[in-house]
Amino acid sequence: MHFDPTLFFAILAGVLLLVGLVGTVLPVLPGPPIAWAGLLAAHFSNYSNLEVWILIATGIAAVFVTVIDNVFPSLMTKKAGGSKAATWGCTIGLLASFFLGPLFILIAPFVGAFIGEMIHDSSDAGRALKAAFGAFKGFLLGTGLKMITVICFIWLFLWSIFWR
Repeated sequence: MHFDPTLFFAILAGVLLLVGLVGTVLPVLPGPPIAWAGLLAAHFSNYSNLEVWILIATGIAAVFVTVIDNVFPSLMTKKAGGSKAATWGCTIGLLASFFLGPLFILIAPFVGAFIGEMIHDSSDAGRALKAAFGAFKGFLLGTGLKMITVICFIWLFLWSIFWR
């Protein structure tokens, strides 16, 4: 059996892109950079024809959305009058949701943000609720932006293989 490095890079690209997609909702995996690594692997495959300018543009996009994803929850929490505790609670809630099941993936970050804000300042539950909504909105915006970006990366990969 002969080892085909270009086939290896094409398969590696597909795996990295799928792991990157999972990483858009798992906070422990940097989804867009992993997906971009998939595009880079595809570039070294004869099955794909991704040009260098596409890699540069998608690399910039991956860095941009990763930075924005880390900024959105804090910005939205501050805008809603909350503290960093709400942002941390949102992240902890998201991590907890993976043990609680897929139904909780949207509920647990909100509840975590609320609990985090209440631990920070338990004197005003209304403000904590507002801060939790802010942190949750930031989480959804960041996650949505990452997901759209990685789906575009997957589309570019598929396009470069099937419609080149």
